[in-house]
Amino acid sequence: MKIRQAHLYELPSLSELCLRSKAYWKYDRAFIEACREELTLTKANLDNDYVMVADDDGASAGVIHLVLDGTTAELEKLFIDPKWIGKGVGRTLFRWALETAREKGATIMNVVADPGAAPFYERMGFKQFGTIASGSIAGRKLPHMRLQLNPPA
Repeated sequence: MKIRQAHLYELPSLSELCLRSKAYWKYDRAFIEACREELTLTKANLDNDYVMVADDDGASAGVIHLVLDGTTAELEKLFIDPKWIGKGVGRTLFRWALETAREKGATIMNVVADPGAAPFYERMGFKQFGTIASGSIAGRKLPHMRLQLNPPA
C-alpha cells in the first residue's frame, strides 16, 4: 500500500469512493444523494490542498483530503472503500496526514466526523469539542473533533 497524490482524472471515481464509504453506515439512497455535492472532490481541492490516495497495486483503497491553514489542519475527507474497512487503510492515511500536518507547522487538527466514524477518530486521539451543522442534511448535527498535534509545554 502506498500513499500518493490523486490525479485529476481520478476525481470522479474517488468521489464515488467517498459516497460508497458513507453508505457503509447504512444510510439510505436519498441521504447519500443529499451528501453528493459535499463529498465530491474538485480540481480546486487538488490544486489548493492535499488529496492523497491509498493505492494498492493500482486499486484505490481510500482517499484523504487535508487542508492546511497556518497552524490548523482540517481533515476534510477520510474515506475508505468498504471492502478495505478494518484493514488499516484509515490508520495509514491518517498517519500520513498527521506527519504532513506536523511537518508543515500545524499544532491542531480538526475534523467534522460522521457519527459512525467518531469512534475511529477517538482512537486516533481526537476529542469532541462541539457539534457543527451538516452541510448536506438540514437539522443534522455532527461531532466537531480536535487533536492537539504538539501538546503545550
